[in-house]
Amino acid sequence: MEESEKKVRCLFGTDGVRDVANRGVMTPEMALRLGRSYVLYLTERGVPRPRIVIGRDTRRSGNMLVNALVAGMLSAGAQVLSLGVIPTPGVSFAIKQVKAQGGVVVSASHNPAEYNGIKFLNSDGHKLCDDAEASIEEYLGDNLIDDWRPTGASIGEVVERPDIAQSYARWLASLASSIPLLDSRIAFDCAHGAASDILHVINKNRGVSSWMLTGDAPDGLNINEGVGVMNMAHIASVVKEENAQVGIAYDGDADRVLLTDSLGRVLDGDIILWVLARWLASQRELGSGVVATVMSNLSLEEHLKKDGIQVFRCPVGDRYVLEMMKHRDSCLGGEQSGHVIISEFTSTGDGICTGFIFLRACSELGENIDSLVDTFDRYPQLLRNVEISRSRSVDPAFISHISQEANQKLMGQGRVLIRPSGTEPLMRVLVEAKDPQLMREVSKDLVDQIQLKCC
Repeated sequence: MEESEKKVRCLFGTDGVRDVANRGVMTPEMALRLGRSYVLYLTERGVPRPRIVIGRDTRRSGNMLVNALVAGMLSAGAQVLSLGVIPTPGVSFAIKQVKAQGGVVVSASHNPAEYNGIKFLNSDGHKLCDDAEASIEEYLGDNLIDDWRPTGASIGEVVERPDIAQSYARWLASLASSIPLLDSRIAFDCAHGAASDILHVINKNRGVSSWMLTGDAPDGLNINEGVGVMNMAHIASVVKEENAQVGIAYDGDADRVLLTDSLGRVLDGDIILWVLARWLASQRELGSGVVATVMSNLSLEEHLKKDGIQVFRCPVGDRYVLEMMKHRDSCLGGEQSGHVIISEFTSTGDGICTGFIFLRACSELGENIDSLVDTFDRYPQLLRNVEISRSRSVDPAFISHISQEANQKLMGQGRVLIRPSGTEPLMRVLVEAKDPQLMREVSKDLVDQIQLKCC
């Protein structure tokens, strides 16, 4: 078999394995096999009896999948530290704190409560690359004989470590202590997810009375429901009702962040990157430039070019952002959706950290948060998510053809991007153009063609 054939992934998407919990590929049986395969992958690469940390978000299905994963990892001889509910970046933090050889996150991020997912991390706290995930899949079919299986003292053991979440919260609180803007009237939307307890701990430790927390009462079934980065209208309304200076919203596992100004207008990942890039450049800590995905607005490039800052494009997915950051020797990268990596502070997207550092950057640059939306002056952009049939394959030649036709209609005054979702049965259609009417016309035509061909 050719190497390229061996490395094709079937289960893993752009952000781990994801499905409706207890269905499809997200069953406890599959979780057990994935946990065992991850340990086999590490063991055969010179890490016998690896130490692995595991954490989850607030979904009801989390305990079911964590227990199955742990069983699989213990059966292969791993030593497992169970962190309980903790943000995805908290798992990365834990890996470095206890010098673990790997980590596992059980979360479906921004997806509804009925979904769940499994993400594997390496010893640096980074998400695994495509080849590593493909290698893990290769172990799933192994029929292990009894002679191989560990017994007695060789079976792995699990230790509960809820204290690590407290350490992570203290680290975040230490960052917050030096940022004057965080003493302002701020509304936080925790998405009924993993940020909820962490923000309460930080708020309590700092003794701040001006913070307002919403979406902070998870019950296992309400994660991301009407709150968080996927529902920015909620935090916008809270900001306006409470006369807050700024609003900060997270997703279910708190690796993403979006903000609003005092008028409730959204500050997306592009604006966050724009501010952070200029701030890091002023500190001589930016590196070669900024990494952004193909989804970022053309305005980001135009604005940063004025400051002599280069933008490098990469595919959608924060691990592709990180790969490009390493390749380009950049210290900042992110997505329009709010995944942002600041290598000086984190090894993966960390919504809480990014929000804090963004406010620090605004303060030190002298930026008026309420002027950012107007100053950024983005190209009009329309993103449509088109449901496609799971049973019908999408012809790349068809997508290429309709994309070329659409770009010709835009006549160099915009762009078109069509890509399949890595986590859902959707085709994402992005049209960006200086002329809003032309943008809408091109978008409708593309959606109609995709629905006719792929639904």
